[in-house]
Amino acid sequence: MTAPAEGAPIRLLLISDAWRPQVNGVVRTLEAVAEVLRKEGDTVEVIGPDRFRSVPMPFYPEIRLALLPGRFLPRMVEELDPTHLHIATEGPLGLAARRLCLRRGWHFTTSFHTRFAEYVEARTRIPASLTWAWLRRFHASASATFAATATLREELAARGFGRILNWTRGVNLALFRPEGARDAWDGLERPIWLHAGRVAVEKNIEAFLRLDLPGTKVIVGDGPRRPALQAAFPDAHFAGWRHGAALADAYRSADVLVFPSRTDTFGLVMLEAMACGTPVAAFPVMGPRDVVAEGGALDENLSRACRLALEVPREAALAVARRHSWEAAARMLRDGLVPMRV
Repeated sequence: MTAPAEGAPIRLLLISDAWRPQVNGVVRTLEAVAEVLRKEGDTVEVIGPDRFRSVPMPFYPEIRLALLPGRFLPRMVEELDPTHLHIATEGPLGLAARRLCLRRGWHFTTSFHTRFAEYVEARTRIPASLTWAWLRRFHASASATFAATATLREELAARGFGRILNWTRGVNLALFRPEGARDAWDGLERPIWLHAGRVAVEKNIEAFLRLDLPGTKVIVGDGPRRPALQAAFPDAHFAGWRHGAALADAYRSADVLVFPSRTDTFGLVMLEAMACGTPVAAFPVMGPRDVVAEGGALDENLSRACRLALEVPREAALAVARRHSWEAAARMLRDGLVPMRV
């Protein structure tokens, strides 16, 4: 099995349980990579839950899961007639696609985006070791599994995952840039400590909101934990979702992006903030350890990380972000794909 010949267009089918209208790193990654590949001449189709009847995901009602996708998926794949197939997630659609590929003898690749085992354990008390065993079995059938950072690839290898390839992430430097107004948080006391993303238990936002810091804590995003956190921390400013230019303004207008998650495998919001010149404060864990470098400060004492990040030059944060591009990320994925039929 060989990678697609350079210059020869491919027809790539991405199958993902995470897709529009969801707002998360997986969706943004697939959207950005698909856009690049299409511009370079490839055909890219996405099959997501939006094509099926769906039900709310337990604990995440705003996320919809495809209902019995295996009934319709074979016809959809045949009509699209892809040359390459990539399964992005391990949900109902990913499982149905995996079963179909194994039944038809098709080759496929997968990617590992989320520390699903730890999330399941936090909500259901099912031991993470059991979920990790299931995840290892899911990905073992793939020709290759993509992972975004060196730390994640090392962990997957240590847990017995097979052929693991690098698939980094990028940032839209035309949208997320330091130029522009910095008045999104005018009227709030500075410094502005910003968190951006889903307001959910795995994001560990309480660790940020409990910090004794001068100025104002701002939360951009929404999710199941917002009502409880908003009630518990009335001094914090909850701004809801911001998108596009408004999100770039939110990053640029902050003094530090605080990223308290200990479970994210990458953290696109860190790249987006740094591209706007805003340094990052985080724990020294997977994701921040691979992404932040001199663009912020990492410390097990998150308060100390915040204060150190406040002293990081905005030019240093921008320099880190400029090392990443969606063009490089798209080509990295394309180079690791395998033809479905060999």
